Amino acid sequence: MYENYEKTLTDLKNDTHFRNIKDFNLKDEKYIYINDKKLINLSSNNYLGFADNKKITEEFLEYAGSKYSFGSASARLLTGTLPVYKDLENTICELFNKDKALIFNSGYHANVGINSSIAGKKDVIFSDKLNHASIIDGMRLSESKFFRYPHNNMQALERLLLRERKNFENAIIVSESVFSMDGDISDIEKLVELKEKYNCILILDEAHAFGVFGQNGLGITEVLGLTEKVDLIIGTFGKAIGSMGAFATGNKILIDYLINKARSFIFSTALPPINIAFSKWIIENKLPHTIEKRNKMLNIGKKAGSQSHIIPVIIGGNKETTETCNILYENGYFTLPIRPPTVPEGTSRLRLSLTTEIEEKELFDAITLAKSTK
Repeated sequence: MYENYEKTLTDLKNDTHFRNIKDFNLKDEKYIYINDKKLINLSSNNYLGFADNKKITEEFLEYAGSKYSFGSASARLLTGTLPVYKDLENTICELFNKDKALIFNSGYHANVGINSSIAGKKDVIFSDKLNHASIIDGMRLSESKFFRYPHNNMQALERLLLRERKNFENAIIVSESVFSMDGDISDIEKLVELKEKYNCILILDEAHAFGVFGQNGLGITEVLGLTEKVDLIIGTFGKAIGSMGAFATGNKILIDYLINKARSFIFSTALPPINIAFSKWIIENKLPHTIEKRNKMLNIGKKAGSQSHIIPVIIGGNKETTETCNILYENGYFTLPIRPPTVPEGTSRLRLSLTTEIEEKELFDAITLAKSTK
């Protein structure tokens, strides 16, 4: 009965492609502990060290007391919207100077829900080839036509727009700002130019930039002064903020449309109020004091040849990449092999992810060790 599934799993193992869930004893802002072995964690999205931080947790719980429950027990459109949800959405609106905001349960929920609903049968989506799987899954679930243009290739995107835009009613351009596997940054200025030239809606996923880039931590659009030019900005609370959940913020019409059409929002039990309160508290009380640490982290990333705090070290084959991770493990570093389909065939890699706690020497020692195994 399960022969085909078993064969698939065997093939994955033979190709060094098999994934399993890792068991950890403990994590903190910088280290991960496995079987009493202390390792520098280079595979975390805990960019600012807020998650697993006992001092911050204790401070928040002292503030929160018993005000917030640990379960919502309802979808937002039923009885799952308490004042704290609206408070966080209003905070996001004020930060980004947007009409309205909407909280989703995760970045995946946001991208799947938005990209599956925002375009209908008569519409089209233009998506960067290296956009996250959640964006791709959302487009596949939509009833629209979609095209994936070569990564960050604005000339190719404009050729597609010239050829296809006239054939559809609504057109959406969707891109990440900081790409999760390469750490490079999209050409947002050109994306804005093309969206205006060809009358498109521009959606930008700032998941890896929110909390990290910009004076206020709002992302690449803040750095460039283009926040008002982007129709929908997506951000997550589950990375730099150290909490859980995600948001979309933008034009009131688009947010109201998502409330009525995004199935991942409509049919999901709302996040626990305690998580919502924690996200709001971090954004208002902790994020404003991180600018120097964030800049130091980004400068280390630039010295390593990246445009951001994400540094790819491309190895090539699956087996070689897994072996490199094992060597780093033996030398006190925790990294995970990134393999297809997450990245293209032949580009398996280490995705070294900085946090504000990691020192420059620690990163460069890891890179040197990884490259010496190639």
